[in-house]
Amino acid sequence: MSPGKSISAFAIALALMAPAFAAEPVSTGFFGNTAIGGKDTVSYFDARSRSTHQVIEGVDRFEVEHLGATWRFASKTSADTFAANPDAFVPEYNGFCSNALASDEGLIPTDGSVWEFFGGKLHLFYAERGRKRWMEGDWKAYNQEAAKAWATVLTKN
Repeated sequence: MSPGKSISAFAIALALMAPAFAAEPVSTGFFGNTAIGGKDTVSYFDARSRSTHQVIEGVDRFEVEHLGATWRFASKTSADTFAANPDAFVPEYNGFCSNALASDEGLIPTDGSVWEFFGGKLHLFYAERGRKRWMEGDWKAYNQEAAKAWATVLTKN
């Protein structure tokens, strides 16, 4: 293949891949494509989970693809609930650490184990220190900073 043809083939390949890069990033593990550490994102919204501050692990038997990532659930009911309205259950900033975004530290993945609701929205944190900062500080101001950082991320994708 001549150099001109290989460049054209490369350009076509890049063009075909472009939609994959246009998707919103989702907090997944470094070695896989499972969102938020495989936690059942619907379970955070359950009254029992909220009162005990425990979340349920999803299983690979119940998976839904959304935003280019695999979301796991503990049951078919939970998976179906998510599939019917994923936007209602996806954490803020697609599961990336809210505190890291607010602190201008970029996209720090989470495993879904440190979380809290602020203003009715589910936020995940890399560590308890970040959640505690939001609990004890001005979470509304932090959320505004995180939202600005997230908007920047989305415009770059």
